[in-house]
Amino acid sequence: MKKLRKTLGSAESPSVVGLMRLIETQSKTTVAEWALDYAERKMIPLYEKRCPNDGRPARAIEAAREWLAGRVKLPYVRNIILNECHAAARELDGNPAAQAAARAVGQAAASVHAATHSLGLYFYAAAAIAYDRLGFDADGAEYDRIAEEVCADYAAALAAVAIENEPKPVKCKWNC
Repeated sequence: MKKLRKTLGSAESPSVVGLMRLIETQSKTTVAEWALDYAERKMIPLYEKRCPNDGRPARAIEAAREWLAGRVKLPYVRNIILNECHAAARELDGNPAAQAAARAVGQAAASVHAATHSLGLYFYAAAAIAYDRLGFDADGAEYDRIAEEVCADYAAALAAVAIENEPKPVKCKWNC
């Protein structure tokens, strides 16, 4: 297997810049709920297909939802993200699609803390979906096509739940 990128997509692409601008119109809660929903719908099934009986990424989503509901403290969520979800990813060097899916879920869960993690979800989700669909030896242009498709799907999911003129939109410093 050739050396694969851990993430796909580019922060400079017009579609990703548009996604960032849309994220910046929404509140932290809206962004976190959207990221968690997307990860739960798209990444958890992909992860569980490749790693059945490993509920660690799903627990990260559950913990993040518990924090949003005010039932747990952030250190509890952070512990599950780092010591369960990201630990699962670290164990999957030979399974790039599942590894990227676990990292995507970790980013979604971390979006409750910082909205910028929602963009990390996209980059890892693009890799997870591309590697799941195309395998590990596809042409770079094919991977880029999937990344653009995932970006469009992810942005459409946010647009579907976006609140017009939402008070207190997130302020993001995009370090990518």
